[in-house]
Amino acid sequence: MLHSAVQRWLLSPSAKPLFFVLWLLPLAYLVYGAAFDQLGANPAEALVRASGSWTLRALCLVLLVTPLRVTAGLPALARFRRMLGLFVFFYALLHFLAYAWLDMGLDVGDITQDIGKRPFILVGFLALVLLTPLALTSWNRAIRALGAQRWRQLHRLVYLIAVVAILHFFWMRSGKRNYAEVAVYAAILLVLMGWRIWKRFSRPATPTQTSR
Repeated sequence: MLHSAVQRWLLSPSAKPLFFVLWLLPLAYLVYGAAFDQLGANPAEALVRASGSWTLRALCLVLLVTPLRVTAGLPALARFRRMLGLFVFFYALLHFLAYAWLDMGLDVGDITQDIGKRPFILVGFLALVLLTPLALTSWNRAIRALGAQRWRQLHRLVYLIAVVAILHFFWMRSGKRNYAEVAVYAAILLVLMGWRIWKRFSRPATPTQTSR
C-alpha cells in the first residue's frame, strides 16, 4: 500500500514542481549567505566549494535513479531524471562561474592560462564541456532529432563525467591531503556504476547465447 502511494505521488502534478523548488534551495542558501555575510572568512572559496559539492550530489542522484527505480519497483522515478541532470549542469556551471568571477575576476586570459597550468582545473573544465551536450539535448525535440539510440549513446557520457568529476575533486583536495569526502563520493559512484555492470552481465542468456 505504501509502495503504491509513493508511486501515485511521484506521478502527481505537484511532484515535479516540488522537486524543482527543493533543488533551488541550495542556491537560495548560497545567495542568502553571500548577501548577509554568512559564508565564513572566505566567502569566495565557500561559494566555489559548495557549488561543486552540490554538483557531485546531483550527479550521484542522477546515477541512483535507475537502480532505485528497478530495485524499488518505482518506474515513475524516471520522470525526474532529466530534470536532475539539468541541475547537475546548472550547479557545475555555477561552480565554474564562481571560480571564473570570484577567483579570476572574469579575466579570460588568466582563466585560459590557469586551465592549462593546473590539472584539477583542466579536468573540472573538461567535465563541464562534456556536460554541455547532455544539457542541450535534454528535451523531447532533441531525442526525436537524434533518434533514441544515438541519444542514449550520447548520454552515456555521464559515466565518463562521473570519473572526471571525482578526479577533479581528488586533485583539488590533494593539496591539503584531505581525501575523506572524496572517498565517500568515489565509493557512492563506484557502487552505482558497479550495479549497472552487474545488471548488464547478469541478464539471462538468450537461446542463441546458450547454444554457443
